[in-house]
Amino acid sequence: MNPWILASRPRTLPAAIGPLLVGNTLAFHFVQFSWLIAVTSMLCAILLQIAVNLANDYFDYKSGVDTHERIGPVRVTQSGLLAPDKVRNAMILCLLLALAVGSILIHHGGWPIAVLAAASILGALCYSGGPYPLASHGLGEVAAFVFFGLVAVVGSYYLQAQDTSLSAWILGSAIGLFNAAVMLVNNTRDIATDTKAGKFTLAVKMGEAQAQLLYRALIYLPFALLIGGFLLGILPGVPVLLAALSLLLARKLANEFSQTTGQALNPFIGRTAKLTVIFSLLFSLGFAFTY
Repeated sequence: MNPWILASRPRTLPAAIGPLLVGNTLAFHFVQFSWLIAVTSMLCAILLQIAVNLANDYFDYKSGVDTHERIGPVRVTQSGLLAPDKVRNAMILCLLLALAVGSILIHHGGWPIAVLAAASILGALCYSGGPYPLASHGLGEVAAFVFFGLVAVVGSYYLQAQDTSLSAWILGSAIGLFNAAVMLVNNTRDIATDTKAGKFTLAVKMGEAQAQLLYRALIYLPFALLIGGFLLGILPGVPVLLAALSLLLARKLANEFSQTTGQALNPFIGRTAKLTVIFSLLFSLGFAFTY
């Protein structure tokens, strides 16, 4: 496989696509809905996700976290497939492209979107780099929840509606939990090597048994949020019922994850990301037909 494709980590991109799909779908019935803004916001999110992946690859190599003992998918910098400076420059290019694309969104959404854009770029850099890397201090899952949940869904909804809504906050929280679970899979797999490298992820701090319980909670709680939103009259029944079908996949993942360790966890990153997309697609389809 082309090393640049490996570096972009295609299996993680659903983490960016799912929340943008839901945020735009929630606002689809508004007269002022813009397809240009919808497509632009999704492109910006994908560029930011790729930038995060490249930053993680580069900074983990520079800090010594990635070594020959790594059991996860190939890291292009550590494996020598790409020179460190090339990966760093590609990361910077992706951030600049995201900023260029995002300038359209900032012009449309005003200062709130400018603040979110600045926070997103800072978050991409600080996830693995900087004086206080979020991933090395147990905050990786929190960052995934905030940026690929709340910011993505509520921000994309705001761009279309020029306002926020309880439904956007609920769905942002639900998808944020799924994406936090994607991050937890990665960190649970790397407990042994991260401990040796001094990278204190949440999984390292909790231990594998507790991380398995947390994973189960992270992929079940979104459905509790859906049901709660429906019972409170915030979310309509059809999209909630459709999205609830993905609970079957969540249950299978939870049961298998609790019996899997080490390198065998690699497929769970993509499978959990797919759960995010399936949940997002089903809810979006149901919501589109409701309105």
